[in-house]
Amino acid sequence: PSPFLLPCLLLLPWLCVLTGGDVCITGHDTGPVFEEQPGSLIYPEGLSDGKVTLNCQARASPAATYRWRVNGTDVLVGDPRYTLVAGNLVISGPQSGRDGGSYQCLASNRCGTILSRAANLKFGYLHDFPGEGRSPQTAFEGAGAFLACQPPAHYPALSYRWFINEFPNFVKSDGGRWFISQVTGNLYLAKAEPNDAGNYFCFTTINLDISTKSTFSKPSQLTVQPDANPRRSAPAIKVLPDVLRWRKVEGLLPSKAGASAEGPILTLPEITFDDEGIYECEAYNSEGRDTHQGRIIVQAQPEWLQVMSDSEVEISSELHWTCVAAGKPRPSIRWLRNGQPLSTQDRVEVNGGHLKIVNLALEDSGMYQCVAENKHGTIYSNAELRVQVQAPDFRSNPVRRLIPAARGGQVMMECRPRAAPKPTLFWSRGTELLTNSTRVTVTPDGILWIYNISRADEGKYTCFAENYLGKANSTGHLSVRDATKITLAPSNADINQGENVTLQCHASHDPTMDLTFTWALNGALLDLENPAGPYHRVEGKETIGDLLIVNGQLNQAGTYSCTAQTVVDSATASAKLVVRGPPGPPGGLVVKNVAETSVELRWSRGYDNHSPIGKYVIMSRSPLSPGWRRMRTVPPNIEGNAEAARVIGLSPWMDYEFQVIASNILGSGEPSMPSHTVRTQQAAPTVAPSGLGGGGGDRNELIITWTPMAREYQNGDGFGYILAFRKLDSATWMVERVANVESSRYVYSNQSLSPYCPFEVKIKAYNRKGEGPFSQIALVHSAEEEPTVAPSRINATALTAFDVQVSWDPVQQLSANGILRGYEIRYWRQHEREAAADRVRTAGLETTARVTGLRPSTRYHVTVLAYNSAGTGPASPRTTVTTRRPPPDRPPANVSWKTDGSWVTVRWDHVKALDNESAVLGYKVLYKHEGQSALKVLDKGKNSVTLPLPKDNGYVVLEIRSSGEGGDGAAHETIVSRDSGTGMMVQNQAGSLWSIHVSLLLTGTLSLTLIALLDL
Repeated sequence: PSPFLLPCLLLLPWLCVLTGGDVCITGHDTGPVFEEQPGSLIYPEGLSDGKVTLNCQARASPAATYRWRVNGTDVLVGDPRYTLVAGNLVISGPQSGRDGGSYQCLASNRCGTILSRAANLKFGYLHDFPGEGRSPQTAFEGAGAFLACQPPAHYPALSYRWFINEFPNFVKSDGGRWFISQVTGNLYLAKAEPNDAGNYFCFTTINLDISTKSTFSKPSQLTVQPDANPRRSAPAIKVLPDVLRWRKVEGLLPSKAGASAEGPILTLPEITFDDEGIYECEAYNSEGRDTHQGRIIVQAQPEWLQVMSDSEVEISSELHWTCVAAGKPRPSIRWLRNGQPLSTQDRVEVNGGHLKIVNLALEDSGMYQCVAENKHGTIYSNAELRVQVQAPDFRSNPVRRLIPAARGGQVMMECRPRAAPKPTLFWSRGTELLTNSTRVTVTPDGILWIYNISRADEGKYTCFAENYLGKANSTGHLSVRDATKITLAPSNADINQGENVTLQCHASHDPTMDLTFTWALNGALLDLENPAGPYHRVEGKETIGDLLIVNGQLNQAGTYSCTAQTVVDSATASAKLVVRGPPGPPGGLVVKNVAETSVELRWSRGYDNHSPIGKYVIMSRSPLSPGWRRMRTVPPNIEGNAEAARVIGLSPWMDYEFQVIASNILGSGEPSMPSHTVRTQQAAPTVAPSGLGGGGGDRNELIITWTPMAREYQNGDGFGYILAFRKLDSATWMVERVANVESSRYVYSNQSLSPYCPFEVKIKAYNRKGEGPFSQIALVHSAEEEPTVAPSRINATALTAFDVQVSWDPVQQLSANGILRGYEIRYWRQHEREAAADRVRTAGLETTARVTGLRPSTRYHVTVLAYNSAGTGPASPRTTVTTRRPPPDRPPANVSWKTDGSWVTVRWDHVKALDNESAVLGYKVLYKHEGQSALKVLDKGKNSVTLPLPKDNGYVVLEIRSSGEGGDGAAHETIVSRDSGTGMMVQNQAGSLWSIHVSLLLTGTLSLTLIALLDL
């Protein structure tokens, strides 16, 4: 040692390491570890009166001191613009050209220095949009369009929105027709509609760490014009089609895509490297299809897989540290010591993530950092290296004072003092120096082994340690005990799955020590303490360790080892347990000779679990039936010695997975691993489409409809439909091909086509392998036209002030140009125009209808028209009708009643009609007992009525109104109870009582559809 180091080594022989001339005390000092590091931030450009704080705090003993670097140059804290608060750097009045850059904090104490991650201070800005106007844009109805945002200069990236006509009427997603690119800001519109026209403004927002700024563009005028050629066309990706669907070109589309897999925007949350690949959007409608592809490339910032840890290493030895980081692109790794770059030189070797230092010296102590970085980020891993120098010392790890050992066994005595450099070790028994012999071994690292121990080996054993700094020794006493022996070993056993079994194990041992039993299955220790588990220790004497196995399963078969153990030795005995059960899963399942409706399977036999395999069954699943189901095979019954079979009854052009299940007399086993997915060969369709029908449409059209063929019946690609149709009783068929699997209708147009002309129609499917059979012939009519004949002999009769009855003679079906659906009654007041007429339609071919909701004492014009699915025919000659005068709008007054036992008599004053009101012909009394569910109706020409009272103390709800040709007048409502005696109640007084029961009366009244008026 140098003269400078020697005093330190003599004074602190087990504590001292040095770094840069300062002392870092082992067990007392710790190097700095960051608790808070600076983070990058963006400061608003031009905000000169603010402050920026970059945080830096480290845990250390003694406390750390701090300094900063910007762009690799030390920050001068004496500059008035910079202030150091604890470890934090405060920058006053930051300016873009002067203060922008990469900042790093260094934390130091006498144990070393560490360097923080880099924090970038950048300045954000958003300029205004140019003042000049924008060119107007034109879109055609049904087509796509886009509006360019052309954002102004800015930093960092913007978020984009658009508003239309006025703020804040922001554009919202409308069934997927709108899309705003957050890269360019452009607004994309699919399938333009007339109401999309307007003035559009691009609204940009920049979000900084301490502020937010927004600005918007001049308007972009969008005009939507009708399409000059409205014929339906094949879809383009820019035009919203009938159906959108996403797929992954190589592999399965991730299930986390959810509903977005069938929408205009594919969303993949929590993206991983498995999501990389080419994705394709497919758009199609009945006219055709279009596709577009895009690639997803997933990259990631570095992430530690392995880091170094704090190490205390003796002087003159070697240090090996490894750092491993994942990331994409692959991260590069560099090393720092006390904040300074470390490279290969002298005793130091740096090789990527591996650091090696040989012949360690005290000056190698310090703080080391491993730095992994790629273009997405940088990460740091810290560790402290302490190079130790120390004389041998047993105080923290002496030789065991009492070392028991079993007679006939072996014993190991360890000697592990603290020392640096590594000491020389040797053992003695008393004054005898121990050397290697047939019964004694002393290893180079100081471990003493004694074999075939006898009583004569008892005594004291001492370990001596020495290096150039000093000497030390430690002594232990060896005590020899009786050996442990198995007296009753477990026997082999054979059980069926689900049965219980007990394995015996007895032992003898030295009575001065405790005996414990443990059991292991195939070398793995069993848990005997879990009461719900299958393994239980049989209660008994200390020398008995029997094992009970409950409900034995196949995975519990194997070699069971019983170990009887004391603190000095152990004895072990083993036995085998055989568990018979259903067979294990077959292996090596492969699919060969794939045909249209069959495949050949081959497999290898699985474990029979000690009971011969009796037979196999084959299961399959497909995308259309995700559950596993049993398949038909050749041979129908697969014997237990078979290793191949043919599966039949499959659908052509369908994806399948297969499993094989073996069984024996004890049951069916686990299925094999599923086979790889195979697709059967294509074949011509074998069934015809269903649901053939049609009808309706515009004039001169024949519309034919059907149900699209399900996937399992298509049998191949290039799928479509062949339609054949002809007029009834015609000999020639017209044939049309529809080349889209999703199509469900075909429109045949012909100007010479007569209305409601019957056609015979049939349909079949085709694919690239051929054509399928035709369906049964269906009768379909061409489009109907409006009826040509009007109803006759129209008659209208007033029923009340509000209702009239209309009747007419029917129209013959032959003149209806189709199927006559019913009649439409049009009515309007005398002073109104016919165009403002109200309309009522019959639901069938009735020749009378009641028109309600009319005005009293009003003259109406009425006409009737026949209608079918194409519209209404000509109007009949009009007739007129005048509604009756209205009924009195006053309820009966002075209502009184008198109870007599179980009856009550109610009286009221007559209602007198005014000159403009219809005469009163009688009265209607509606009453309801408490608790009843229906109302009763009494027609009375008199002004009194006698009613029964409830048997209990309930009440009667009454409603009295006048009645005449004009209908029913206003009602008087009241409540009568048994104990009310004689009473009189006027309308105004009844209001508060009636409000309690009005819902009962209304409910009952609405249940009545017609009240017959008695002529009194």
